[in-house]
Amino acid sequence: MTTFNATKRVCDDPYGPRGFPQATIVLAPWQRAAGWAALALLVLWALFDWRQEFLVLNVVFTVFFLLSTIYRVMLIDAALTRPREIVLGPEDLREPPNGKEWPRYVVILPMYHEGDVVAKLVEGMRKLDYPADRLEVRLLIEEDDEETMSAAKALNLQPPFVITPIPVSQPRTKPKACNVGIQEGDFDYLVIYDAEDQPEPDQLKKAAVAFSRSPDNVACVQGKLCFYNSNHNLLTRLFTLDYSTWFGLCLPGLDAYDAPIPLGGTSNHFRWDVLREVGGWDEYNVTEDCDLGLRLFVRGWRTRVLESTTWEQACPTVRFWIPQRSRWVKGYAQTYLVHTRDLWTLTKQLGLRNSLHFHLLIGGSVFSQLICPFYWLLVLLWLVFRPVGLSYFFPGPVFAMGSLCLFVGNFFFAYTSGIAGIRRGMGHLAKYALLMPFYWIMMSAGAWKGFLQLVTKPHHWEKTKHFAE
Repeated sequence: MTTFNATKRVCDDPYGPRGFPQATIVLAPWQRAAGWAALALLVLWALFDWRQEFLVLNVVFTVFFLLSTIYRVMLIDAALTRPREIVLGPEDLREPPNGKEWPRYVVILPMYHEGDVVAKLVEGMRKLDYPADRLEVRLLIEEDDEETMSAAKALNLQPPFVITPIPVSQPRTKPKACNVGIQEGDFDYLVIYDAEDQPEPDQLKKAAVAFSRSPDNVACVQGKLCFYNSNHNLLTRLFTLDYSTWFGLCLPGLDAYDAPIPLGGTSNHFRWDVLREVGGWDEYNVTEDCDLGLRLFVRGWRTRVLESTTWEQACPTVRFWIPQRSRWVKGYAQTYLVHTRDLWTLTKQLGLRNSLHFHLLIGGSVFSQLICPFYWLLVLLWLVFRPVGLSYFFPGPVFAMGSLCLFVGNFFFAYTSGIAGIRRGMGHLAKYALLMPFYWIMMSAGAWKGFLQLVTKPHHWEKTKHFAE
């Protein structure tokens, strides 16, 4: 097994200090040169013939939107018609997978300034239905986080709970803490939860059984996430529909295609040896889960989706929701840029079909959120002012493709958001799916903040605010 070293960090190496590409820098030299060349070309083209430039760009963007729409439809169709989620019932959990004893499991809980929720988190972990002598629960707390450390020590925790201090060092990110948290120990499986998580009590047993019944190349089992405070306000209702679509339709669709799965930030169950072998998480990537899911796939490992829910707290205010969303988009952009540093090798490793999955899902989701506001603005301008000359940029075929995406595509995605809510057991939220276009506009606002931070503060961690309830 590869020796794991979480302390080896080099901030100026574009190809990674631990044997895999990392987000230590934003752009590799060739990417930076290509970016400047593209910008110069666009400026010169605009000076020469800006109308032709806008027409060509509009054609390219419209075709991209059409392909992205078709791709999402295919994912949702696969999830509904060819479901592959691992579904286990109580009868499957009566005996250990090997017939003797349950596998050794470690739960890691990275926390930072979470003093208000530590007690509730520990209470939730105590509900896990797993043999205490086969379980360790590690609270990863930064050494200078006196608030959280004091709250945890005040609970007088006993095994299987262990407080693991995280040395103060850069970067101050969740994946850095996770890497420190897996340096020691000998386990079969590991799962990561966030500070507000409430996993179903039998989730560890389900994951252990799922691993035992899966092929040897399955290294990760991804649980589903949903929100326990979905009815708090309109934002949490729309957020719940968003999560229900992602974890209930999109990820199962990827599973059905046996495609790379960008992991969620929590409820990832890993084979301990494989996680250490691949080097853990990228400490400089602010969506380290997405990056890790792709790295596992590239190395020949696979991820499966498990029908088991971890309940989280939906961010109830736009003030904190926007930073959370901006971090996710920034991290997806980091992941895309990191893994396209050697595009030819990546394409050979993934194959053509899975390369298309990668480009449309990871890169495409970022790009679409960035350019969506401009198209919404064009629609508004056309409806209100009917500017002369706008039709030049939308010749017949382009107008038809754009209209299909605008009307049919948006209706389909709003409709399937409602379907996802019903499948999640939250049918009372389905009516709010009509408001999802406004939610998508907010997603674009977060995307632009994340994009700008990619330039100014690429490794800044926009921490999600958790509220005591």
